[in-house]
This record gives sequence, structure tokens and C-alpha cells, in this order.
Amino acid sequence: MTHVDIPADLNSEDETGLVWTFLDEADDPSIITPGEVVVAGSPLTPAVCEVVDLVDKPAGTIVHLRVLPGTIEQYRRLLSRVGG
Repeated sequence: MTHVDIPADLNSEDETGLVWTFLDEADDPSIITPGEVVVAGSPLTPAVCEVVDLVDKPAGTIVHLRVLPGTIEQYRRLLSRVGG
């Protein structure tokens, strides 16, 4: 299974058209910063995502995510080719 940096329902978009979740759901909230690439979703359905922004709301900080193309396995193969 794949480690997920921040759980999210990848089918849940808000009015921005982006996937959203709450920052306090992240394993390590300090890595969830705009421009960072993270693994989001669930261990069974992970995706590589870009953190677009963080929005403070009364219920908590909302994280907007842009799902990047490709599968986790494609990113793993890429990293192995470049020595990551």
C-alpha cells in the first residue's frame, strides 16, 4: 500500500473546481504548502497532487489540491530512472 500524505475524497470538488480536504487530516501538516507535490486520497486510491492553496475557514484550514496526471506507479518508475 502507498503512504498518503493527506487523506482526501478525490471526487469531491468545491466551487473552485479543485479537490479539497482539511489540513488537520494530514500526517505532517508542515509539508502541505502551496506548490508542494503530495500523495493524497486513500491508501487504496492514491494520487499525486499539487497543493494549490490553503484557505482558513471557521471549520478549519481547507487544502485545495490539483490531481496530477498519471498513476503512483508511473511516478515511482520515473523516480527510479532519475535516481530518486
